[in-house]
Amino acid sequence: MKNKTFTGSVYKNAVQLILFGSITGVFAGIAVSLYNICATFAFNGATAVYDFIRRNPALIPLFIVGLILGAFILSVAIRLVPMIKGSGIPQTEGATRGVVRFKWWKDATAMFAVSLLSIFMGLSAGAEGPSVHIGASMGDGVSAVSRRNEMIRRYQITGGACAGLAVAIGAPMSGMAFAFEEAHKRFTPEVFICAFSSVIFGMLTKSLVYLLFGLNAHAGFHAFSLGEIALKDYLFVVLSAVVCGLFGVLLFKSVFWIKSLFSKIKLKIKWQSDWLKMSIAVLIGGLFSLITINVMGGGHDFIETLGSLATRETPKIFGLPIIWTLLIVLVLKSITTVFNMGASVPCGTFIPMLAIGACIGALTSEVWVLLGMNPSAKDTLIMICMASFFATVVKAPITAVIMVVEMTFSFTPLLPVIIGVSIGYFIGDIARTDSIYETLLEQFVEESGAHTNKEKVKFTFTAMPLSIAIGREIRDVLWPNGVQVTKIIRNDESVFPEGGTVILAGDEISFSCLTDNPSAMEDDIKHILGVE
Repeated sequence: MKNKTFTGSVYKNAVQLILFGSITGVFAGIAVSLYNICATFAFNGATAVYDFIRRNPALIPLFIVGLILGAFILSVAIRLVPMIKGSGIPQTEGATRGVVRFKWWKDATAMFAVSLLSIFMGLSAGAEGPSVHIGASMGDGVSAVSRRNEMIRRYQITGGACAGLAVAIGAPMSGMAFAFEEAHKRFTPEVFICAFSSVIFGMLTKSLVYLLFGLNAHAGFHAFSLGEIALKDYLFVVLSAVVCGLFGVLLFKSVFWIKSLFSKIKLKIKWQSDWLKMSIAVLIGGLFSLITINVMGGGHDFIETLGSLATRETPKIFGLPIIWTLLIVLVLKSITTVFNMGASVPCGTFIPMLAIGACIGALTSEVWVLLGMNPSAKDTLIMICMASFFATVVKAPITAVIMVVEMTFSFTPLLPVIIGVSIGYFIGDIARTDSIYETLLEQFVEESGAHTNKEKVKFTFTAMPLSIAIGREIRDVLWPNGVQVTKIIRNDESVFPEGGTVILAGDEISFSCLTDNPSAMEDDIKHILGVE
């Protein structure tokens, strides 16, 4: 009877997650699809404006004034709505774990508008990070309106984030992998259920939205012809992956070096300091984009020009050979991205990082061909470097591999991609770099002072037979952030809790919690343990 009851409880919980995950997917699909459509118009508008300025250099002083005014708007926005700082992915990860909390309507609206402004100003700004943030906000909104408990709320935020990423890049499996590798850094049935239900309905909704607007919902990279890598060319794969790993470590270190420099800017009035930091980043991005269109936007169009099947060539800089053009783009795109992240400009950095990796791949492949690499391997090497660089900086190797497969529609280069990703990840590990989003989240929490408002509380509850935690190891339960299991009493005997300790019905479990909302924390733990 207990087994049937437990199975019924799990079934009921799964149905609830699927239902609300699907609703979250629909709303995330609508919001993120509309956002990406607007982002395309913003990028096209920025391209037209920058082309006009290049043809009329006398307007550059007025153009600079416009950038500074735009920087003022951005600085005011992040002061009023701190949750939209940067790409929004670090804050989203924090919300999925209960470290920070969304004000869903305010955060989604602000990120929608302000990140579009960043794209329109011609910065190195993608739509993917804000899409994750907007999708997660929709999940939080659905939870708030439907009055779900704290645990379901975090699952819905996760589902919304997955749907946001999947809709933005057209890669549903990558969106789901994001939940396991980045958002929660673990696999549980509940995370899987909320991820797949939200992603499926998000992708279906995207198709409907684009159909209504008469647009093509295509995504991914279509200009690459991926084939097998010859055994003799694996050496070049290894060398390129090493370059990506080293460059990824350099970019990681540079971001936080710039952030430390910006933290020393302290004017009498704090908002003036924010404006100055934002102005520096925006001016660098704007002026570099005047030099070459390849710096603008996320970089999807730039990546497409690198493929052998591209309908147009990569725009040359000052008529220089392609190898020098790629080198300049790599330097300018990297500097702009570093300053954007260092100043917390509200803009996506997900695709810009892929563009940097692809640029490294295109640059090194030009060199390797001169040294004997088969030219037919260039397209594959570009994709390998894109994944390797991403894995180095974000520390999400599985997501990187899946993303390349989904966005190129090919399983052919799977082994060399895995090799490249492994080398990049390994170099990042040797250099002691964490996921850049994880580190940015830690700094955001530190800067926002969220940790200073927390108090230490203790709870003791008995795990009920209906609990979703029954039969699971402690480490496999999605406890709220700040919870530590300190003691278990089982059959009147004390059990020392470890990560692998399995929770059984009737266990009396003691918790030590660090939280700014003790009542919400108590409700969350009680729900997990099935306590009425």
